[in-house]
Amino acid sequence: MSLQPTILDNPFTSIDQLTALTGHSHKVSISKTAEDNIVKCRNYLDEKLKKSLAPFYGINTGFGFLQNVVIENNQLEELQKNLICSHACGMGEEVAEPIVKLMIALKIKSLAYGNSGVQLQTVQRFVDMYNHNVLPVIFTQGSLGASGDLAPLSHLALPLIAEGVVKVDGSIIAAAKALQHLGWQPINLQSKEGLALINGTQFMSAYGCYILIHATKLAKWANTIAAISFDAFDCSTEPLNEFIHLVRSHKGQLSAAAEMRNLLQSSEICGAKKSQVQDPYSFRCIPQVHGASAGAIEYVSEIFLKEINSVTDNPNIFPDEDLIVSGGNFHGQPLAMALDYLCIALAELGSISERRTYQLISGQRGLPPFLVKNPGLNSGFMIPQYTAAGIVSENKQLCTPASVDSIPSSNNQEDHVSMGANAATKCKRLLDNLYKILAIELFTAAQAMEFRRPLKSSPTLESVLAGYRKHVRFNDKDRILHFDMINTVKFLQQQ
Repeated sequence: MSLQPTILDNPFTSIDQLTALTGHSHKVSISKTAEDNIVKCRNYLDEKLKKSLAPFYGINTGFGFLQNVVIENNQLEELQKNLICSHACGMGEEVAEPIVKLMIALKIKSLAYGNSGVQLQTVQRFVDMYNHNVLPVIFTQGSLGASGDLAPLSHLALPLIAEGVVKVDGSIIAAAKALQHLGWQPINLQSKEGLALINGTQFMSAYGCYILIHATKLAKWANTIAAISFDAFDCSTEPLNEFIHLVRSHKGQLSAAAEMRNLLQSSEICGAKKSQVQDPYSFRCIPQVHGASAGAIEYVSEIFLKEINSVTDNPNIFPDEDLIVSGGNFHGQPLAMALDYLCIALAELGSISERRTYQLISGQRGLPPFLVKNPGLNSGFMIPQYTAAGIVSENKQLCTPASVDSIPSSNNQEDHVSMGANAATKCKRLLDNLYKILAIELFTAAQAMEFRRPLKSSPTLESVLAGYRKHVRFNDKDRILHFDMINTVKFLQQQ
């Protein structure tokens, strides 16, 4: 049975819907109400330009510092096409396909409110591109995150006018060729349309939403893997006692503690007598640290959900009020600051994870040094911890905030920018690193757990370990561990 399309102009698009939108088979649409609003706004703008000689920014004027250059009515279509082509200046790596799909979906949603002045066929073409998996090739570098994500959104818009290149079924082809193959005519952009297409925060927003989808997943994995390490290191459950957390009562901390108790329930290892008085912070303070990161992820999610359910191009058009208003909704400051905060939250999940990995290989609590038989002859799990430490250090560097930076552009007309695009791309890099760090902890903790046998962990954790062992086997003597680590990353990604 095919899934019903996601109606993108619904009053509120949720994270669950965005998760579905990253799937290749999911379709999108807009409602009849959205279509009517788009047509109404376009008709209003056309009539306004017929009746008024007043300059409207980006509609019948130049852009940025060229705002005072008035453009003749017979050149307005050329103006919009020139805008798209001249601003397609992206460089760097290609943006991942799931993020490109989110960019298309979020641009459709923003335009569907009927405050942007675009033609209905322009929005419908984006819907068709999404549903046929015709994905513009977009690059990671080029946006200052303030005048909208100008360069990446220009690359997003190029195929509308049969320019640029697209990826179809994994192959990169000229957009003009793709349109011809599909029987689609290029869009003749009307006044304001080019600006509506490239003003907006859809590059930053798509990155942030993609990261949040995975961050929520990794926060749960962090708790599960930490619970395996907790048992493998033979830790005391006393710091998980509910009363400890009730007297501090941070929501994330309470939730993390409860999840740890559930994960460890009925563990034979937890039930065994302990000889130590206390455990290291990386175990004892799991609820406090993981909970703080979970709270940050929840906060950042609220920022991004507000953003993607908004209109972020410029100018904004209000037909009922007879208003065309130029403002700054494209400025990415809220997203830039939130992404910098998210970097810190994810980096801390990795930082405490690496410390647990270190403790597990340290030869304490009855575990052999480096978790291998015949240490000395075998180096065992010595170097995976090095790798984790190096990645954790890189993540700390990636936590340098992008949002405090600004470089003036457009001859100082755009004199304060958010650098939210840089915040987004570095946060994505940090997220990818977190997968690797948690994978190394799981790899290490699963190895350590074998030295606790015949005691068993909880049924829940034993089930996780059994599933994992189908992909990565126990290490009884030295072998190339790179492949095991890569397979562990894939295990986390695919669950």
